Amino acid sequence: MKFKAEIDVMPLDALLDPQGKAVTNSMKNIGLPEIDGVRIGKHVRLFVEAGTKEEATEKVDAACKKLLSNQIMESYTFELVEA
Repeated sequence: MKFKAEIDVMPLDALLDPQGKAVTNSMKNIGLPEIDGVRIGKHVRLFVEAGTKEEATEKVDAACKKLLSNQIMESYTFELVEA
C-alpha cells in the first residue's frame, strides 16, 4: 500500500523565531496590524510504501525524528492518508 504523509515542522514555542518575528513586524507596514504571532516552519509531503497504516506511521515518525526535524529546536506533526 502507498500512503501520503503531510508533515509540518515548526520551531518550539519557547524558542525565538527570527523569521516569524520579521514577518509579524512587516504586517504593520502592509496595513495588517491585527496579524500577530507569526511562526515560520516547513511543510514536507512524502509518499511511503507500507503494509499497514501503522507501519507507515512508524516509518514517517522515524523519518521525522532522524532527518526532517531537529528535536532540540523543532516539533512536528503529520497526517497520513492512503494514496
